[in-house]
Amino acid sequence: QVQLVESGGGLVQAGDSLRLSCATSGLSFSRYGLDWFRQAPGKEREFVAGISDNGYSTYYADSVKGRFTISRDNAKNTVYLQMNSLKPEDTAVYYCTYDRTGWGNPRAADFGSWGQGTQVTVSS
Repeated sequence: QVQLVESGGGLVQAGDSLRLSCATSGLSFSRYGLDWFRQAPGKEREFVAGISDNGYSTYYADSVKGRFTISRDNAKNTVYLQMNSLKPEDTAVYYCTYDRTGWGNPRAADFGSWGQGTQVTVSS
């Protein structure tokens, strides 16, 4: 059974940094792309960042480009999201998922299951 468990969220001030982690199990981790999404209250879930199976290709939403960095550790079956220069509009529940195509590109992905999410709240 595939499990994805996000952690690292919290309450921070604007300009601060956080690093989210998504630990996986039951998954042939190195075969899949990994993606982060987020959902703010009253809004639809939106793509944040993606990374290919080998880590060579990354994808970012325009709203986070230059501030967020996605990375993965295939030895630990974990994907990370380093978030710098946080803004109040980054407040959301952050979710990770895996992409069966291996690419991590949200435009051509075949997403599997999702984690339960971790709350990120950025105060102004």
